[in-house]
Amino acid sequence: MIFGDLKHSNRYENLHRDFKKAFEYIKTTNWVEMDFGKTELDGENLFIIYSNPECLSKQDQVLEYHQKYLDIHILLEGKETIGWKSLDSCTKLKKPFNPSEDYGLYSDKPTTYITLYPNEFAIIYPEDAHAPIIGEGKIRKLVVKIKV
Repeated sequence: MIFGDLKHSNRYENLHRDFKKAFEYIKTTNWVEMDFGKTELDGENLFIIYSNPECLSKQDQVLEYHQKYLDIHILLEGKETIGWKSLDSCTKLKKPFNPSEDYGLYSDKPTTYITLYPNEFAIIYPEDAHAPIIGEGKIRKLVVKIKV
């Protein structure tokens, strides 16, 4: 997992061929004017999910993981905590991996937590089990999905 600020996103653009396209689109779009939902930048290879979820407590959130996509979580409004644990060290399977929905769940407790503030992001790879949307109240966020 990698954490950063959007103003320094160019430092990470060489890590994947679609990072530059995704970060440029995010930084040049007026998200306040956009409707919540999915925006495709390259079909199912690269898309953004814009949402306004209600946060959960640390006790109520579980770890999720993906195999087909990596995520970039970008906070636009509010404060969000994301739990992390290496997928290789997860042992308490809650929901087996579903290939058609590209996720599985573990009930292990995260080993690390980070907090995102507006314009900060977390790049989450398939080996990163993560528990997003932890906090209080509603947030506005983007999740970029990039096929690996």
